[in-house]
Amino acid sequence: MLIHMNKSEMNLMNAVLACEFKTEKDQNPRIEWKKKGKGVTFVYFDRKFSGSYAGRAKIEGATLTIHSVTQKDSGEYRCEVTASEDHVNLGETSVSLNVLVPPHVPSCEVPSSAFAGSDLELLCKDKLSVPPATYRWYKDNKALISSTDTSYSMDTHKGTLKLKSVSKADSGMYRCESSNSVGAPKSCVAQQLKVIESGGVGLFLLIFMCCLGLCLCRRRGCCKSKSAAAAICVCLCVCVCMWVCV
Repeated sequence: MLIHMNKSEMNLMNAVLACEFKTEKDQNPRIEWKKKGKGVTFVYFDRKFSGSYAGRAKIEGATLTIHSVTQKDSGEYRCEVTASEDHVNLGETSVSLNVLVPPHVPSCEVPSSAFAGSDLELLCKDKLSVPPATYRWYKDNKALISSTDTSYSMDTHKGTLKLKSVSKADSGMYRCESSNSVGAPKSCVAQQLKVIESGGVGLFLLIFMCCLGLCLCRRRGCCKSKSAAAAICVCLCVCVCMWVCV
């Protein structure tokens, strides 16, 4: 008996694992398919499919077709043909199946705010794509291109975007796009980054401390005119709230 197997082929959601044989005498050989993993799993045995393959696989001759393949179907498969009437009654061969997965929406980590002058690292990851995705970052829907002249650097394989000594100009909407050779790129929802200038921080702290001091003064009765102190306190608090919301 002679047996050989071609490479596995995928067509959309189906995988065809070709196994061809030629017997000497036996016209009804026994055909088995197994999958190697931590152990050996039967795919096709005693003319029946096993486990998750039941209802979504078929045999034509010894060729195995798996429908609706998933990443879990990836692995090494072995075709075994037993012809009891032949002089050489057992033949086997193996093939590897690698299920490709198009890009998924990546998870993106973008800080909502940062102080001017600080260094930031934005993260992007698509854990499901096969082959692994490559990444591109966008700011205000414009692709960022890393070069020696820019204040940022990107790792297209790790999905990181590093911003050095950020300024007000770095404020904006950031999003990341993952892509591979299998399907269309996918992007996460754009997230806003706000860079806070140091002068604004000082003003905020000054107003906050004044507001806190006047409120404490009013509680302890230090202010002669409670109504005036209360009015000033409310005014300063409103200013703080307006500054934060801007």
